[in-house]
Amino acid sequence: MKDFTPVIAAAVAFAVTAGLGYLVIPYLKRLKFGQTILDIGPKWHKDKQGTPTMGGVMIIGGVLFSLCIAYAYSAVVKGRFAAEMHDSYRLSVLLSGIVMALCMSAIGFMDDYIKVVKKRNLGLTARQKTFLQLLVSAAYLASLALSGMDTTTIPFIGDIDITSGLGLLFWPIALMFIYGFTNAVNLTDGIDGLASTVTLVVACAFMLASGFLYNMGINAMSAALAGACVGFILWNAKPAKVFMGDTGSMFLGGMVVAISFGTGRPVLLLFAGITYFLEALSDILQVAYYKKTKKRLFKMAPLHHHFEMCGWSEQKIVLVFSGFTVIGCTIALLPIIFNF
Repeated sequence: MKDFTPVIAAAVAFAVTAGLGYLVIPYLKRLKFGQTILDIGPKWHKDKQGTPTMGGVMIIGGVLFSLCIAYAYSAVVKGRFAAEMHDSYRLSVLLSGIVMALCMSAIGFMDDYIKVVKKRNLGLTARQKTFLQLLVSAAYLASLALSGMDTTTIPFIGDIDITSGLGLLFWPIALMFIYGFTNAVNLTDGIDGLASTVTLVVACAFMLASGFLYNMGINAMSAALAGACVGFILWNAKPAKVFMGDTGSMFLGGMVVAISFGTGRPVLLLFAGITYFLEALSDILQVAYYKKTKKRLFKMAPLHHHFEMCGWSEQKIVLVFSGFTVIGCTIALLPIIFNF
């Protein structure tokens, strides 16, 4: 019997996420969990005021349920995914990655809850959010180290020992890498369909990468994330009927980081996640430039808002940014395909 585990994971994640929209969105409306649009944003975003937020729970439900179904299917057909879960290291990497993404989502949920229920527009303070995110990131890295992670692969260089000498620098760099990319995905979630579409592209790229590397656990995880993103796009494409909120964007950030570490090649996310990186960089540059000159480097940050202010439609931004992500993902895949 052929092993269709990734297909099962993607299909179930899509169906569950899309189906949850019929239950979650009306429930969020009844709770009056609507998005508050800040005055500092583009004026036309005021039309989005009151759109239900925290819809990221749909993505989480889709991913988790689909992985359970995918594992059960793989166990029945004696597929590679189920077989890999007998390897303590691969099981630990998969589970710790999912737990890390859920913890990041929990931080996002707290932020959303404070904004929506407590009516504090800024949510958690920057210091509170940073502390919690670094704590989760450190715990995740500790779990990888305790599981036996001792190398990381860098294209054109090879495997690097991260247990001694200069290799120990991997851990503090990885800490900031996880923190940075999780927040970068969060920043990308600023217009209808952007974060979910870009993450769909990234998930598909890592699905291909993990397939070439015969890592079926990460392959199923990537497929589940891709399917969930498609299911959510049905509700989040312009005009959005629901926003994922920090609950969803922080989960997406945790997932793409976990998947990149799961392949043993987190450095590839620098290319596959180039859109996330540029979104975060634009925000950092904007703040630094304004502090020094009292002038704005961009019309508005992050980068997608700059293009909005230049007259681009939300649909055009999603299309162009996703296309740019495809290019970055292609570059990331080349070393794996050609075994560099």
